[in-house]
Amino acid sequence: MPILREGNPRPTAHGRRQRDCSGSGLRPLLVLIHRYVGLALAGFLLLAGLTGSLLAWNSELEALVSPSLFKASPPAPDATPLDPLLLREKVQADNPGVFVGRVPLTVEPGKAMVFRLQPAVDSGTGAAPVLANDQVFVNPYTGDVLGQRKWGDISQGRKNLMPFIYRLHHSLALGTVGSTLLGIVALVWTIDCFVGACLTFPPRQRGKQPVSARLAPAHGKAGQSWPARWWPAWRVRWRGDAYKVNFHLHRAGGLWPWAMLLVLAWSGVSFNLAEVYDPIMRTLFATQHDGRTAPLLKPLPSPPIGWVEARGIGQRLMAEQARAGGFSIRREHQISYDPRSGQYHYFAQSDRDLSARWRLTRVSFSAESGALTGIWRPVGAAAGDTIRTWITSLHMAALGGMPMKLFIGAIGMVVAMLSVTGVAIWARKRRARRQQSKSPTAAPC
Repeated sequence: MPILREGNPRPTAHGRRQRDCSGSGLRPLLVLIHRYVGLALAGFLLLAGLTGSLLAWNSELEALVSPSLFKASPPAPDATPLDPLLLREKVQADNPGVFVGRVPLTVEPGKAMVFRLQPAVDSGTGAAPVLANDQVFVNPYTGDVLGQRKWGDISQGRKNLMPFIYRLHHSLALGTVGSTLLGIVALVWTIDCFVGACLTFPPRQRGKQPVSARLAPAHGKAGQSWPARWWPAWRVRWRGDAYKVNFHLHRAGGLWPWAMLLVLAWSGVSFNLAEVYDPIMRTLFATQHDGRTAPLLKPLPSPPIGWVEARGIGQRLMAEQARAGGFSIRREHQISYDPRSGQYHYFAQSDRDLSARWRLTRVSFSAESGALTGIWRPVGAAAGDTIRTWITSLHMAALGGMPMKLFIGAIGMVVAMLSVTGVAIWARKRRARRQQSKSPTAAPC
């Protein structure tokens, strides 16, 4: 099968391309791998790129689409927010048969507080009822309920538009099956990042023999250094037919953001295919114990230490760890309780954390004794955790503010563009191969 790419033999006087029978070695194999892997992934990456561009602005779009849920005005200019733990008690009392196991501790001005509802497991049967809604939006100044929704259920209308887009991005809205499938896609994409980059490298010059004239436009001139011959691959030539423009866009568009594309691919593996990501990274890098203990023989739905006392214990333990570790606390973030392990988890943003809302410093402690069971720091404590924090935070545009959101939104569009141009290049080559096979003058390889 001929490999039709930039620099292949030009049409003959009869208007037909001649077969290139000289292809041998690794490059033709890499071309085939990149071609068919690209075709297999194109639809998935097109969807992931478009939805990812939107999710870079998830908070802003949520507030734009559903302002009645996400915006909360104070009743007076000098009004102060209520204690989040009191708001939790109110939500818990208003929703019998559920468990509110997570409390945000920081109130953002003008924004509602969101409480996640979990179904209470029947102690006899172990069954958990299906909830009609699993998120409650509360005005932090008054305690009024602004609304509810079942996260990701698009049948409830536009208030679930962004959660549904997230479900498409993370799992094709197919649950565990879709999540695993996209994890495999991310793993294959990771490998193909290296294959695609390799295919942009200029051909090796053999001895003093000059590079073939037909390769000069794409890979520089004979006698140039390797970087100089590689530089044309980074450029987009806008002159020429649609095929050439597509080819240059595909090649240069994959080179310039290559490092970020690799970050997106490998972090996608960490999100969706932990059974592959974790063994590889733990073999190569040190990681921390996450501080979570084994499940209890019987869940502890009503912890001996209450939420108010637990917050105080979390603050004290976090302050002790900050002094011991030489870092400082900027603000507390949330506290959660896990009945299965009988543990509280207290989260705070430290001066070493990358994000104000994602992968924060955490202390875990027993809900029976208050004893520290573990601390987890996202950056600086272990190389494996630091790498994971960086790549996942970049993936989610969770650091860098507005510039990073703009960048990740643009990268999502680049991923979509690479998918479209890759298919267009394949379709053009496929038509050329068909014409070649019908040509009575085509020389057999």
